[in-house]
Formats: sequence, structure tokens, C-alpha cells
Amino acid sequence: MTLFPMFMKLEGRSCLVVGAGTIGEPKIGSLLASGASVRVVAFTATAAVAEWAKTGAITWETRTFNTADLEGVFLVIAATNSRDVNAAIFREAGRRNILCNVVDDPEHCDFYYPAVVRRGELQLAISTNGHSPALAQRIRRELEIQFGPEYGEWLEQLGTIRRQLFASTIDPEERRHLLHELASREAFERAQSAGFNIEATSLEKIS
Repeated sequence: MTLFPMFMKLEGRSCLVVGAGTIGEPKIGSLLASGASVRVVAFTATAAVAEWAKTGAITWETRTFNTADLEGVFLVIAATNSRDVNAAIFREAGRRNILCNVVDDPEHCDFYYPAVVRRGELQLAISTNGHSPALAQRIRRELEIQFGPEYGEWLEQLGTIRRQLFASTIDPEERRHLLHELASREAFERAQSAGFNIEATSLEKIS
């Protein structure tokens, strides 16, 4: 089966996580980082999850899951230590056409969490279609070396220049050419040597 790769906007969307232990915590954290509205159902939680609940970052309900919890939910993460509970959540979510991920159970997932390299607004995601998360993690470590933190700063500069180009009267074909040239490795090296100073790396000097 070929997966459809995409980056999803979750800001303000209602997301449910069932389970708040060491398995659920990183999933909750990633949803929060995406701006989702996160509700957690679990009897116990890690210290980090409890702190998120205390500060109001998430809603935590200390009880068992029931099917009514899926009302109005965009996606759900099942992260309990019970395979039966997780499978039941997956079945009910499927019945309601709600996206579901059962952690570490590829057969009960509508989507997978990729291994991700984050450099500011730049995100590189690696998926093995659930076959080998270990391989995805190894590739992620290699990419983290290849694409250092400086890429985040460079991307911010590229975004600024792109907006300037689209606001100008430049010919569309010339604009396309410049944008591709600006994204080249040579342009990156010049920008890096200039300390990613947008004035020092103006369009005239890069093009």
C-alpha cells in the first residue's frame, strides 16, 4: 500500500488522546506544537502531561474511554497499555470516519507518525510505512547532520525574499528562475558566509 504524504494543519482542531503515559506524552506534545485543541482521557499521566493540564494547555479527564469521547473529534491517538482498548478505539473511530493512530500498532493506524527533522519552518519527514521505525530514526539522525539549524534561518530569509518578489512587478518567468536560484546550494553557502543577513544577501548579490 502506498501512503499519501501530506502535512496537516491542526490549529484549533479537536484531537483526542487516550492514554497519557510515556507512550502518549510525546504524541500529546506533538499535537500541542501543531496548535491542536487537545483533550486527554486517562486515569494517570506523566508529570509533563499533568503540568500541561495544570496550565490549561490541554484538557485531562481522569477516567476510562467511552465512545461519546469521539463526538466532534478530528483525529484520535490510542496510547493505552491495553491492546483490546486500543483496538476498540480504532474500530469506533473508523465507524465514525475519524482518523486514528494506535501507537506501535501499524495494523490499527489510518496514519503514521513520521520521523521528523525540524529546522524552523523546514520539516523533513521520513516514513517506512510502519515497516521499520528504527530505520526511519537512523535516517533522521543522518539528515539532522546534513541539514543543520542554520537551514531554519535561511528558510526565513527565502520566505522574505519570496514575498518581496511576489509583491514586485518582476516577470513571472524571471521570478521562477530567481526563486530556484535562491534555493540552490551555492546561494545557501553565500548566505551562510554573510551570516544570513538579508541586506548582505540582497537579490542583486544573490542573482
